[in-house]
Amino acid sequence: MHLYRATCSWTGSTAAGYGAYSRAHTAAAEPAHAQLTLSSDPAFLGDATRLNPEQLVVLAASSCQLLSFLAVAARARLDVRDYRDDATATMREEPTPMRLAEIVLRPHIALARGPSEERVRHLVDVAHRECFVANSLSTPVRVEPTVTFLSA
Repeated sequence: MHLYRATCSWTGSTAAGYGAYSRAHTAAAEPAHAQLTLSSDPAFLGDATRLNPEQLVVLAASSCQLLSFLAVAARARLDVRDYRDDATATMREEPTPMRLAEIVLRPHIALARGPSEERVRHLVDVAHRECFVANSLSTPVRVEPTVTFLSA
């Protein structure tokens, strides 16, 4: 069994109403030392210069897919040299309750020559099936990889 803990904290006042309180709050997850200052999405009166919870969900899905793929590729002895994801999520305001409708991961994967593109795409699918975060979400997560092979 693995246990993950996180803390969030906020201090302020909501007495002046919905439009007046600060959305800034801090989050941490021990034993990591990093602490984040987060906000809500600007559409909900948050600070666009800070990460928001919806972005963190997309980041978690993207990071988990990356780590799952690297593990699968390493076990298969593929030589992955670069992996960069351009992940997005959509959220509609209707129907309620609001939720992320879909997360799309678009990893750009560069490898040393050797495996076929079909083999790499198969391993991307295996990694997706093994991704703990994607398996934990009710939001569909789709992976659209781009595979390139380095010449030297």
